[in-house]
Amino acid sequence: MCNDYRLLTNVATLFDGFSETRIRIRFPEGAPNIEAREDIKITDMGPIVRAVDGEPGAGDLVQRRWSWPGQNGKPVYNFRSEGREFTSGRCLIPADGFYEFTDPADKKKKRKDKWLFTKTGEPWFCIAGIWRTDNDVGEAFTLLTAPPGPDIAPYHDRQIVILERNDWAAWLDGSGSAKAILKPLPAGSLAVEQVG
Repeated sequence: MCNDYRLLTNVATLFDGFSETRIRIRFPEGAPNIEAREDIKITDMGPIVRAVDGEPGAGDLVQRRWSWPGQNGKPVYNFRSEGREFTSGRCLIPADGFYEFTDPADKKKKRKDKWLFTKTGEPWFCIAGIWRTDNDVGEAFTLLTAPPGPDIAPYHDRQIVILERNDWAAWLDGSGSAKAILKPLPAGSLAVEQVG
């Protein structure tokens, strides 16, 4: 499962990208200072865009914690999407890459092999997510997962849901059904390279 993603894209570029969709970005807490990061890991703060109540087509860009504590105390950083509609709490998580880890090809290597996935032909993309308020950590988000598409299947048996750009607004405002939107991308949509 995805427990590490990347965002090197700055807030101005994100704002411009969202303006090309039906989503008007607002900064209710001021323009966030989004630093370029190779690794955003569980419990780190990361930018999300969430719907604005009573303002269709608007999204608030805020920074929130990735994961909330589960019932067993372990962090909920990925959440299965199958069979769920997610009628509230939908969000978009901007990223320009994410990582998967596999057993090392070199058996003498102590660490797992690290693979970077990026979206072919797009400098950045959005991951489907949900957010909620937790009594212990405040507002937090998690990444939604689905069975793997053809680009991920050789590396993992699940994948995070990368949304097509034309589905961002429908996911955010709830006008699109989860069943129709939350699906793996077609073969060749993701580029992969070994980075560790």
